[in-house]
Amino acid sequence: MTINLDNKGLKSIIENYDLFFIDLWGVVHNGINLNEKAIDVLVKISEAKKNYILLTNAPRPNTVVKEFLKKMGMNNNMRKNVYTSGEAALSYLKKNFLKQSFYHIGPPRDFDLFTDFKNKKTQDISKSNYLLCTGLYENHDKDLNYYKELLSNSISKKMICTNPDLVVDRGEKREYCAGSVAMVFEKLGGKVVYFGKPYPEVYNQSINSNYNNIIAIGDNLNTDIKGAMNMKYDSLLVTNGVHKDEIKKNGIKKVLLNNNVYATFSQSELKW
Repeated sequence: MTINLDNKGLKSIIENYDLFFIDLWGVVHNGINLNEKAIDVLVKISEAKKNYILLTNAPRPNTVVKEFLKKMGMNNNMRKNVYTSGEAALSYLKKNFLKQSFYHIGPPRDFDLFTDFKNKKTQDISKSNYLLCTGLYENHDKDLNYYKELLSNSISKKMICTNPDLVVDRGEKREYCAGSVAMVFEKLGGKVVYFGKPYPEVYNQSINSNYNNIIAIGDNLNTDIKGAMNMKYDSLLVTNGVHKDEIKKNGIKKVLLNNNVYATFSQSELKW
């Protein structure tokens, strides 16, 4: 049974854990503004001499996301704890694909992910050795059928997906993420290598020390909560996030069951 912490707050379980994996988008911010209650939680975790990692499925290097958070008003000490799926993917690409040509699927703002090997980018998908998917094109951000047509003749190539999320809410607006394009590619018969939650590599790369008791906090069942299950961590689902309409309509128990996941705790929003 998932235990609701809306009344007791995160403070009621703080002593149970050494490390807190905390999702950014949907928990700490909504793509536009910081969640002040979540920021207060980060302060309190540090005051309790506990550790946290702001683990995000952002398809960009750590430095870029840190700068984004700085513009939002997050202080430097908090930003030091950021680790992104883009950083995990970048490490993999440098080790395995640095000298191979790639075709980029995603907006121009994601260019900083492959600055070190930009000369290997090709505009001709047929001439690429692999596909690098960081998101959707700005002029094709609502039509997944476009990607079905684009990729139909390239299923022999491997796709590297730097954000497994299917959707995200930017303020009140829902947007597709790279994971939706990768799903289209898989349905065509293509093979995808994912970086980010719920896959183990991003967790393993982000930790420098050994921790005995870990909890993962997030609003996405298919990434944050499933990732916690994959890693055998406890979890806390923020219900006023990407699944809020489903949960409001059907209740958390049924939504968890429908998605074949289990959450240890829940809160409507992350708060102390």
